[in-house]
Amino acid sequence: MKVALGADHRGYQAKERIKQLLVERGHEVLDFGTDAPRSCDYPDMAFPASKAVVDGKAQLGVLICGTGIGMCIASNKVPGVRAALCHDELTCEMARRHNDANVLCLPADLIGEALMKRIVDVWLRTSFEGGRHEGRLEKIREIEQKVRQGI
Repeated sequence: MKVALGADHRGYQAKERIKQLLVERGHEVLDFGTDAPRSCDYPDMAFPASKAVVDGKAQLGVLICGTGIGMCIASNKVPGVRAALCHDELTCEMARRHNDANVLCLPADLIGEALMKRIVDVWLRTSFEGGRHEGRLEKIREIEQKVRQGI
């Protein structure tokens, strides 16, 4: 699987560790930066990584900043993205199963490396359940269409 990966300076170290984990698990990583722990702005990585997911260049995305909140907000501005900020395995599983979330946002400053790796493993192995949840996603797509039309 191809995974779009991005982080700001606060998430840089975690991104590098998650990148290594993904490669070890046999996934291809599209790294959208940052490439150093110097200060930078999270939207500069969130947008291209999220766009790669929507454009089909990657199947899923993982974005990391200090709290995960900024990345999540920026990512969800891209039509077609369903980014979820997850702090544990259960919220991650539910985001994939019930919401078909396609971008995982992680808080580098709030959770440890072991938990972060477990969350990523859950992210990669969990599929969308479909069924009753499909209608809700269709309503989200309708909202996005209305926004595009200026309604």
